[in-house]
Amino acid sequence: MREGHKGTGPGAITPDGCAVELYSRLPIGDEPDIIAAAVPAGAHILELGSGVGRMTHPLLERGFTVTAVDESAEMLERVRGARTICSPIEDLDLGEKFEVVMLASFLVHAGDAEVRRGLLRTCARHLAEDGRVLIQREGADYHTNLPRERVGPGGATIRLVSSEPVGDGVNSVRAEYEFPDAVWTQTFLARPLTPEQFEEALGEAGLKVDRYLTEDEVWVRAVGG
Repeated sequence: MREGHKGTGPGAITPDGCAVELYSRLPIGDEPDIIAAAVPAGAHILELGSGVGRMTHPLLERGFTVTAVDESAEMLERVRGARTICSPIEDLDLGEKFEVVMLASFLVHAGDAEVRRGLLRTCARHLAEDGRVLIQREGADYHTNLPRERVGPGGATIRLVSSEPVGDGVNSVRAEYEFPDAVWTQTFLARPLTPEQFEEALGEAGLKVDRYLTEDEVWVRAVGG
């Protein structure tokens, strides 16, 4: 388990506190459409942090080729139709270049700044000369107005319970997922980043913002700097 991360509930729990069975149940939103509109049709996507394939499978259905990377073998067992690689993202070096590299799930907000730098260096290392990096950022209010909850498909209640400072600009975040037949929790470390801090972090890795893809600026397309 990564320091500051933990998870509870039925089934396997990954090093960052994610429950494999939980993520197999959670639906995907409009993210695949956002991605498809921002990259060339049929591109080969390096998906960093694929999990069980919630994003992978809709992208395959849209005609993309996907190489799915995750540090959890249990997560990757659920992925179908894609090449899979089990590795921590920050350590990955495939010796290959990709038209599209994707870092979703707010991973860019890793509490450990060195891990974040490693994630972004991995993005840059695998990016083709004219390639694009797609990154999912936290929303502006992610750590405020808590607790808050929403009811998802299937009657699941998804609750962001708390976000408490633990020092050095890092928060400990607790989330709960309550289904009719099971409950999971996840605690993880996240570092809020202002747009300026986010763009500075990209610059450290030799990347720069091409454009923000959504009105809330959660999805970003970056290119080599």
